[in-house]
Amino acid sequence: MNPAPHQHGGLDLPLDLDRLELALLQTVAELRPGSRSPAPTSSSDSTATMDAGLAAELFEAQVESRLVDHTARWLRAEHGLGYYTIGSAGHESNGAVALALRPTDPALLHYRSGGFYFARATQVADQNPVDDTLRGMLARTTDQISGGRHKVWGSTALNIIPQTSTIASHLPRAVGLAVSIGWGGSRTWPDDAIVVCSLGDASLNHSTAQGALNWASHTAERGRPVPILFVCEDNGLGISVPTPPGWVESSTRSRPGLTWAAAEGHDPAQVLAVTSDLADRVRREGRPGFLHLRTVRFLGHAGTDVETAYRTPAAMRVDLNRDPILGTARAVIDSRICSGVELVDWYLERRDQIRRRAIEISDEPQFESAEEVMRPLLADDRSGVDRRAGELMAAAHPGLSLSPRRALDPGGEPLTLARTINEALALTLAADESAIVFGEDVGRKGGVYGVTRGLQSRFGEDRVFDTILDEQTVLGLALGAALNGHLPIPEIQYLAYLHNAEDQLRGEAATLQFFSDGRYRNPLVIRIASYAYQKGFGGHFHNDNSIAVLRDIPGLIIASPSHPSDAAAMLATCVAEATTNGSVCAYLEPIARYHTTDLHVDGDREWTAPLTTEPVPVGSARTYGAGTDGTILTWGNGLYLSLRARRRLRDDHGEHWRVVDLRWLAPLPIDDLVAESSATGRVLVVDETRHSGGVGEAILAGLLAGGFRGAVDRIAARDSFIPLGAAAELVLLDEDQVVAAARDVGR
Repeated sequence: MNPAPHQHGGLDLPLDLDRLELALLQTVAELRPGSRSPAPTSSSDSTATMDAGLAAELFEAQVESRLVDHTARWLRAEHGLGYYTIGSAGHESNGAVALALRPTDPALLHYRSGGFYFARATQVADQNPVDDTLRGMLARTTDQISGGRHKVWGSTALNIIPQTSTIASHLPRAVGLAVSIGWGGSRTWPDDAIVVCSLGDASLNHSTAQGALNWASHTAERGRPVPILFVCEDNGLGISVPTPPGWVESSTRSRPGLTWAAAEGHDPAQVLAVTSDLADRVRREGRPGFLHLRTVRFLGHAGTDVETAYRTPAAMRVDLNRDPILGTARAVIDSRICSGVELVDWYLERRDQIRRRAIEISDEPQFESAEEVMRPLLADDRSGVDRRAGELMAAAHPGLSLSPRRALDPGGEPLTLARTINEALALTLAADESAIVFGEDVGRKGGVYGVTRGLQSRFGEDRVFDTILDEQTVLGLALGAALNGHLPIPEIQYLAYLHNAEDQLRGEAATLQFFSDGRYRNPLVIRIASYAYQKGFGGHFHNDNSIAVLRDIPGLIIASPSHPSDAAAMLATCVAEATTNGSVCAYLEPIARYHTTDLHVDGDREWTAPLTTEPVPVGSARTYGAGTDGTILTWGNGLYLSLRARRRLRDDHGEHWRVVDLRWLAPLPIDDLVAESSATGRVLVVDETRHSGGVGEAILAGLLAGGFRGAVDRIAARDSFIPLGAAAELVLLDEDQVVAAARDVGR
């Protein structure tokens, strides 16, 4: 269908043009060489000029980005197709940012950075950004980056790491990537690469953005390189909430260690010149840069947003004069490559081509099964994991010097949990030169509980080091360094501190493989000092028994070593999972058991063990004893309590119970649990997490789904935060409760 045209100076304009398109095309058609811009001027306006070929290249990229935005809305309105209408209209000046950088500079982009994506595609052969974007909007499995899972800006060919609809959550990863490049060269990108990270003016207010900027500035002030360029695309609006005039500049310009510049988006030559100069300084000096890019926003926040509900027509008309495409059209016409009418003709022809292409792509395949959708979340090669873990453990032999003053001796001296983890970390650092250990106080101090003691002196400050006291920084460094070819093993000092930064795991780490269809990965083993039972110490922030926030993250592997005899092999398995499958692993260490030596009586040393090379595959439980009177299912501190209770049940009541240590909390070893439970027909779940949302709920559901029909009960900690001192014992499980509950099962 071809609607009747508008008549404008001999130019035929279709009737179905959006008001924005109509205003733009009418103005462009009237442009002549040397036309003056009616856009508002500012102190940062410049007289920069633009190469004719570059202007034409930028104009094409900007127009195609704008046309795809219009096409997304046309598809919804006319055909009921497509799922994503948040566009980049008005922000296309970021295309000039792309042209000022190298296509080998890794980029993490704001969702309105479409112009950047399209412009970078012009720098690399055989790219089709129109098809890429349409497939993402239409959720087709032919999408080259997410495989149909989301519309994201991402491409391995363009060195663009995909982000979803981010509210600054990508900034810590971006700084982490820049810091890791600044360590002395990149493992993945050129040694002199700089990271570019774009964000919106509203996102700048998010604590995550502020933390990342603080980290970058702090690092630069310490004299260490952070080659990153932040680009704040300031359109003055956060959906409907206005950003105060001057806020972006006043809140960023005076940050220490940050090189600051500004550019007007309606002046492409200025954007290119300012960005080129700023990027050169970042590349040369290694100090972070911040570009305040003043933009406008057209078409509202998204297709469902009625902009007239909160903006006046006058304000919206003013923005038409600041259209970045209009600015680039002037540069093209000034170069006398073509006339304004010819640009309009090309626009209309390209518009029709993109619409036709969108309809063609709508016939391409979509997902047909949950298994297809979830494929990037599933381990590719578990046999390879077991083999790699075995290789790591086999490397532990007498004569391999891991500690400063002694050799590691499997089968030798019994070790506590803390020392076992220390030796396992040393083994990993020795076996894999990409491994790095870092966190708060892990370096010279050796960690609050001494778990990393001696590692820095053995392996050096480049591989074992301290971060600033900010969990978002710790995890952001892990995510960025992983992209750069490192194996990060960060420490979170206490489980409760994880909640300050949990979205770095949920929204960033765990989603990268999913939204890139496995094309990008961030292998990671995060060690977390976990759980409660620190006698008389710490209260809520140092005794925390809630891990629900971890257990519902798709694809996250959760290891929870209870006994020293499992700890090293489980860490080796996590390392192997990360390096083989790119998995994100959480390794939860029971704080209260770090330095425990005895189980039943003083001096029995039953909570120590020689380092073992026995592998521990993901999702495999461990059974203690072969009792036939009942089965206790537990983990962590629950194992300690349950093994003590098992002896009392035998000695005091003549009952013989077996105790099963889950070891893995995701994926749960349900098959093992069902088998061990069916062997006795009586089950007690001893759950040290909270009654509501605790792990025990999933265990009970798994037993039922697995066909267990015997007697079952569960005891768990109370739904309470952990208080200080002896009061903690009132809300946590104890040995007496385990004994009493076991005797009551099935009676």
